[in-house]
Amino acid sequence: MVDKERIERAVAEILQAIGEDPNREGLRDTPARVARMYEEITSGYLDDASKHLAKTFAEQGGELVLEKDISFSSTCEHHLMPFFGKVHIAYIPNGKVVGLSKLARVVEVYARRLQLQERMNAEIADAIDKELSPKGVFVVIEAEHTCMTARGIKKVGSKTVTMAKRGEFSEELKNQVLALIF
Repeated sequence: MVDKERIERAVAEILQAIGEDPNREGLRDTPARVARMYEEITSGYLDDASKHLAKTFAEQGGELVLEKDISFSSTCEHHLMPFFGKVHIAYIPNGKVVGLSKLARVVEVYARRLQLQERMNAEIADAIDKELSPKGVFVVIEAEHTCMTARGIKKVGSKTVTMAKRGEFSEELKNQVLALIF
C-alpha cells in the first residue's frame, strides 16, 4: 500500500527545502529509512481488528475484565509526529471472552495509522463492542504528544487522557475501573 519510492522522493525534497544536501553522507540513506518507517507506522491500514477478536472462548461469568497499561505509539495526523502512552481496556463479558493478547493487537491496529487520540479511543471501544457484544466496554487512553512537547508550547510531561464507554457501564463501575487504572 505504501509507495516507498514516492516517499523517498518527497523526503529528499524536504531535505532540500530546509537547506540540506540529501546526497551528503549522513543523509544519503535517510529517504529510504523514512520510507521504511512510514511503511511500519502505517501498517494498521492493512490490518482489521475484527480478525483479532474473532477467536473467543465461552465464559458464563459476567465479571469485569481489565487489561491495563497496554503501551502504544502512534502518529498524530496533524503534525506527523509521534504520540505514545498506555491504553486501558475494561469490558464486562456477555457469554464470551477473548484472549488478552488480542486486546493489545486491537490497540496496534488503530495505533498504526495516522491518528487522533480521541478517534483511536472510539475505534478501539467500537471494535470490542461490535465483535464481542459485551455488556459494556470502557477504554481509557493516556498519552504524551510530541507535537505538544517537542515543538509549539513545549510542555514536556503533559498527558492527554481520553475515555470511551459503550453499553452498560455504570458510573460506579467506571469509577472503580479508574481507581484500578490510576
